[in-house]
Amino acid sequence: MGTLRRMAGIAAATAAVGTAVTLGAPAASAAEQGRVCAPEAKACVSLSTRTTWLMADGVAYYGGVPITSGKPGYETPPGTYHVTFKNIDHWSKAYDAPMPYAVFFTESGIAFHEGSLTQASHGCIHLSQAAAKLYFDSLQPGDVVQVVP
Repeated sequence: MGTLRRMAGIAAATAAVGTAVTLGAPAASAAEQGRVCAPEAKACVSLSTRTTWLMADGVAYYGGVPITSGKPGYETPPGTYHVTFKNIDHWSKAYDAPMPYAVFFTESGIAFHEGSLTQASHGCIHLSQAAAKLYFDSLQPGDVVQVVP
């Protein structure tokens, strides 16, 4: 029941930012539903398709949305991580750059955040503003993030 309430809340929040949400609709393939990740993942990232999804009980309820990830020399590492902390208005000291709606999921400072969808990052997962807001609101410290090649 908690998952249904959470999904309804996410759907309402998503509607408020003007982004489409698909709840329970069949996708063309398993990958399009984020099933490239383990059932415990709350966020799934496919580096090869440059796509991410928000997940509940192994099923995508938001996405796939486009991303950019790490450029050569700063590749985003595949793996299973946990959200460590969030900062709505983070500033990267290392790169002297804003990271709005940052959701950190590695100890080395990699995060989901609002950023360019045309330029690669220094390892972070760039999202549109609407997607970054939803990821910030949806993911909590401890949630599983899985990044697959």
